[in-house]
Amino acid sequence: MSTDNLEEYNGLCVFIEQRDGNPARVSLELLDEGRTLADKLGADVTAILIGENVSGIAQELIYYGADRVIIADDPIAKDYRTEVYTDIIVEQVLKEKPEILLIGATCIGRDLAPRLSARLNTGCTADCTELDIDTEMRLIIAIKPFFGRNLMADIVCPFHRPQMVTVRPGVMELKAQDRGRKGELIYIDINLKEADTKVKVLETVRSTSDAVSLEEADKVVAAGMGVDNQEGFEMLKELADLLGAQIGTTSLPVDAGWISEDKKIGQTGKTIRPRLYIGCGVSGAIQHSAGMINSELIVAINTNPKADIFNFADYGIIGDVSKIVPALIKELKSIKDLT
Repeated sequence: MSTDNLEEYNGLCVFIEQRDGNPARVSLELLDEGRTLADKLGADVTAILIGENVSGIAQELIYYGADRVIIADDPIAKDYRTEVYTDIIVEQVLKEKPEILLIGATCIGRDLAPRLSARLNTGCTADCTELDIDTEMRLIIAIKPFFGRNLMADIVCPFHRPQMVTVRPGVMELKAQDRGRKGELIYIDINLKEADTKVKVLETVRSTSDAVSLEEADKVVAAGMGVDNQEGFEMLKELADLLGAQIGTTSLPVDAGWISEDKKIGQTGKTIRPRLYIGCGVSGAIQHSAGMINSELIVAINTNPKADIFNFADYGIIGDVSKIVPALIKELKSIKDLT
C-alpha cells in the first residue's frame, strides 16, 4: 500500500498457530506482547484462529490478551496448508486492515509469512527477538541480532501495511492468563472447496520425539562438545529423565551426528526459556547462548574455568562432565529412593 492509505490501517493482529486444538506457546507469547504494543498505540488486538474444532480455545485467547478472535473453523483447515491458510488470512487482513501482523517463527510461520508478505505487498522482518513501538510514527520496531549477536538491528517498515514480523519462540515472556478479560468471538465462513486446493494431505505422521517440545520444556539438559561422544549423550539422557527434563545441544554435536538437528539451541536452532537449564560441556559461545540466555536458572558444568558460560551462569561447576554427571545421577536416585 502507498503512504496515502496508511491512515486506513489500525490495530494489531496475531496469527494463532495450533495443532490438534492446542495453541502454540509462541502464539500466546505474541498475544501477550501484542497486548503491550497495542496499548501503547491505543489499539485493539485481534487473534486469527484457523483449524477444525478449534472454537474451544477461542476464549483462552481472550484471557491472554486478545480483544477479538476471528475463528475459521472448518474441515478444510484441519491440516496446515500454505495456500488455504494464506487465502483465509489475506481475506481477513484486507477486511480488517491491521497496522501490524505478528506470526511465530516456527516451521509453519516461516512457511506462511513469505507468502502473506507477497500477497499483501508488504515487507516482513523475520526471526526477531525483541519488539518495540514508535508511538509517534505508529511504527513497530523489529529488533534482531546480526553478526553473531554483536550487532542488534532495528528494522521498520514505514511505507507499507500491515507491518509484518515473525518472532522466535521463547524470546517473549508468557505471563499468566487474565481470566477476567472480556472479548468478542467472530465466526467466519471459509469460501474454499477441497476440489480447488492444489495440495492434499494424505497422511499425518506424528513425530516420535519427545511429547514436550524443546521450546516449551520446563527443564533442559544441554550437551556441548565437552560431552565427548555418543555414549555421553546416553548419560545426559538418564540425568534428564530423572529431572523430567528435555535434551538440548549446541551446534557442534549436531554437526558430528551425535544428536538430531531438532535439539539444537541457538541462533540457528531453537530459543528456549526453561526454569532450569543445565549446560554440560557447553562453552557458552554466542551462537548457543543467544538461544538460552533467558533461562531462569542456569547451571554450567565445564572443565575450563574461563569458559564464557560461567560469565552468566547462576551456578558453575568446574569439572569433567563424565565425573560430575554420574555423581548428580547417583544423588538424584538416592533422593528418589528416600521419597
